[in-house]
Amino acid sequence: MNLSNYITVTASYWGFTLTDGALRMLVLLHFHALGYSPVNLAFLFLLYEFCGVLTNLLGGWVGSRVGLRFTLYAGLTLQIAALLMLSFLNPAWAATLSVAYVMTSQALSGIAKDLTKMSSKSAVKLLVPDNEGSLFKWVSILTGSKNALKGVGFLLGGVLLTWIGFTASLWLMAGGLGVIMLSTIFCLNQDMGKTKTKVKFTQLFSKSRNINWLSGARLFLFASRDVWFVVALPVFLKENFNWSFNQIGSFMAAWVIGYGIIQIAAPKLARHKNPKHSALIWICALVLTTLILATMIQLSVFPVYSLIIGLAVFGIIFAINSAVHSYLILAFTTSDQIALNVGFYYMANACGRLLGTLLSGIMFLIGGLNTCLWASAAMLILATALTWPLRCKKSTTV
Repeated sequence: MNLSNYITVTASYWGFTLTDGALRMLVLLHFHALGYSPVNLAFLFLLYEFCGVLTNLLGGWVGSRVGLRFTLYAGLTLQIAALLMLSFLNPAWAATLSVAYVMTSQALSGIAKDLTKMSSKSAVKLLVPDNEGSLFKWVSILTGSKNALKGVGFLLGGVLLTWIGFTASLWLMAGGLGVIMLSTIFCLNQDMGKTKTKVKFTQLFSKSRNINWLSGARLFLFASRDVWFVVALPVFLKENFNWSFNQIGSFMAAWVIGYGIIQIAAPKLARHKNPKHSALIWICALVLTTLILATMIQLSVFPVYSLIIGLAVFGIIFAINSAVHSYLILAFTTSDQIALNVGFYYMANACGRLLGTLLSGIMFLIGGLNTCLWASAAMLILATALTWPLRCKKSTTV
């Protein structure tokens, strides 16, 4: 295993993730305090998610041609640019201009996030031993630690907004990310991830049966989370429980940190002779959990405790689902096609986040958090239907 390169990739991904989580919380809480509606808040993140769809698709193709080192540092550079751009937002601007400006900066951040994610996840396949145990272990460590740090980023965003304000927080994060990028820029192999043969653009859509089914399941899995997580939950906590910015940031941070810790432990928790069967078992468990939680909130049965405990259980099972998926996409692809296939897979992931983000504001406006949870359950049922074909004997063995 190339440990030094793995550490370099992981450190870069960690630094990016801290700023990404903090930025999400800064934008959400700052504009909610300015009186923006749930739908307006959702629109602030739409370009972020939409650009993620295009970036994953095209980023995988670019990475396969020029190497993952280029796409990784391009992602870090764009995130710095997005942070600096947002810092020049003027409170005196009209609401329409402010929304358009923030959406543009979030578009840059969305491109940055998915270039960094695609590069980092693809690099794991190339840097660790090519066997099931090691691959599952190291991709779970990267993914789990990233999500734990994103939770820390949520907390950081709430704290920075309270302590030093919106603009100073953005400058501080841009500076920190710049230091991380400069400290790692000369460490990676420039050819890492380049294909041996020239990749045609049409190959972006030519995928195996397994990758197509898994990508479809991934789309609805992440839509099922973001439909209640992105806008509905923080606004619900503010409006219904009157929580402070720090309390909201702390709760969401704790949820994501716990989610990341479970992902790190996923290779032990998701034990099964066949990982494809494991994916089906855990998605079914998530459907059941979400239906129970939606029912409890609908009937107002101890709403505070039901919400906190229910979301904790959701987070545990969701984390295992996500970790199994992250392993399977690497197992289903060859090293020579890694950037292309991982890019396609995370394009589906970004489509799910886009769908969930849009529906989060709309569903909350229609019927509150419980409506978002029922929508989540419906999308998980679709994810289950798309996971089912993976267990068939015709499916290539992992």
